[in-house]
Amino acid sequence: MILRNYQQFLIYKIKCEINNGKRAICCVLGCGGGKSVIQGNIAASANAKGNRVLFLVHRKELCEQIRDTFSKCGVDWNLTQVMMVQTATRHIRELHEPDIIITDECHLSTAKTYTKIYDTFKNALRLGFTATPCRLNEGGLGNVYDSLVEGVSTKWLIQNKFLADYKYYSLPLADTDNLHVKCGEFVSDEVNALIENQAVYSGAVEQYLKLANGQKAMVYCPSVVSSKEVAEQFNAAGVPAAHVDGTTPKSEREELVAAYRSGKLMVLTNVELFGVGFDDKDIICTIFLRPTMSVALYIQMAMRSLRYKEGKTAIILDCVGNARRHGLPPDDRKWTLESKKKQQNMVKIRECESCFAVYEPTHSVCPYCGFKATKEIQRKEKKSVTVDLVEIQKQEELKNVNYNEYQKFTTFEQLAEFQKARGYRIQWTIRKCDELGIKVPGKYSYMRRYMK
Repeated sequence: MILRNYQQFLIYKIKCEINNGKRAICCVLGCGGGKSVIQGNIAASANAKGNRVLFLVHRKELCEQIRDTFSKCGVDWNLTQVMMVQTATRHIRELHEPDIIITDECHLSTAKTYTKIYDTFKNALRLGFTATPCRLNEGGLGNVYDSLVEGVSTKWLIQNKFLADYKYYSLPLADTDNLHVKCGEFVSDEVNALIENQAVYSGAVEQYLKLANGQKAMVYCPSVVSSKEVAEQFNAAGVPAAHVDGTTPKSEREELVAAYRSGKLMVLTNVELFGVGFDDKDIICTIFLRPTMSVALYIQMAMRSLRYKEGKTAIILDCVGNARRHGLPPDDRKWTLESKKKQQNMVKIRECESCFAVYEPTHSVCPYCGFKATKEIQRKEKKSVTVDLVEIQKQEELKNVNYNEYQKFTTFEQLAEFQKARGYRIQWTIRKCDELGIKVPGKYSYMRRYMK
C-alpha cells in the first residue's frame, strides 16, 4: 500500500527518534489519518530485515481488521503476530521474543496487561500509536514511553480532504452540571439516571429527524437500557435501528453490523463498543448521549463520522454538552507524556442561540445560519467529589421518611434531594413541582413539553 506524504514523514520522524537512542516511542496521528497503513509498512520493513514483530490490540474485531491491512502491506506472517493484549498476556511464555512491539491505541498501554508484556521483552523496540495520548485528560504515558512524535493535526487532515468536514450542534437534552466525578469520569449510576428517560430518547430522535434525517447515524449511549430505548424510539419513528453492546452474541452482532454497513439499518446505538477501530465512510451523523470527562473518548467517538467521502459533510449532535468540556473535535491540543494538572478554560467555543451550532470563537456570526454571535462559552473543569458520611446519612433519612413528606417541601432542590435518595427519576421532581406550584429551573423546563 502506497503511503501518503504525511505518513512517510511520520515514519521519518520515528526513525530519527530511534537513531537518537529512543526505544519506546509514542506516535500521534488523528483518527482517520491511516495509522494501520503506517503500522503495516513498519512491520513489513522490519520483517524484510529478519525482525520479529508483535502487534497488540485490545479488541478481537481489531485483530481481524489489521490482518487484512497488514497483508496488503506485504507483512511476513512467519515473523509477525497480531494478538489481543489479553491473549498475549495469558500465553506470554509461548510467544517468540519480538524485536519490535507495536501497540495500537497505546493510550491504553499503562494497564498491567500491557506493561507485563513490555517488562517481559525489555530488549524490544516499542512503538505505540494513538490519536489521543492521554488517559482521562491527565497524560501520564511517560511511565511507558520515553519519546513522543506527532503527525499532522486533525484540522490539517480536514483542510486537505483526508477527513470529512463537519457541522457540530449542541442540543443538551440532559443537564450534566450536577453530575459527580469519580476516578476522573462521571459517576455511571448518576449518568444512567439522568439519561434513562423518555424525554431524552424522544428528544434525540427529534433532533436527528430535524438535522440529519435519512443519514446513517451512530449513537453513543451510557447504558444498555438507554441504548435499547433509543433504538426503539428510532424504529417507532420509521428509522431502521438496532442496539449492540458487549454482551450481544457474536453472530448477532456481526449480522447487525453487516446490515448497518449495507444500509438496511440506518442507526446503530451502542454501549462501549464503536469508539475505536470502526470505519465506515457512509456514517454521516454521530449522536452523543453519553457525557464523558475523557477527551480521548470524546474525540474517538466524534471521529467515527468524519471518514472522508467526496461531498460529505458530517453532522455531530451533542445532546450532553461534551463540547463545553472539551472544545471541538479537531481543536489543536498540546499533548505531553507527563502527568499534568487539568488546565482550566483551555478551549473556548461559541454556541449559536438560533440554530444551536457550535463553532470556533473567531467567528463573529454563526457560519451555519448567519446569526450574530453573542454567546461565548469557556470550558469549565468538573471538580472531583467524594460523597461524605453526612450526605449519606441525609439520603438514608430521606429514604425512610413518609412518602407524603414531599408535600412540605418548598424548593426544587429539596424535591430533587428526595428524588435522588429514593431512586426516582428527574421527571418525578418536575411533576411534583407542578403539583406544588414550585418554580422549575430553566434548564429543566424543556422536559415539560414531553411530559404533558
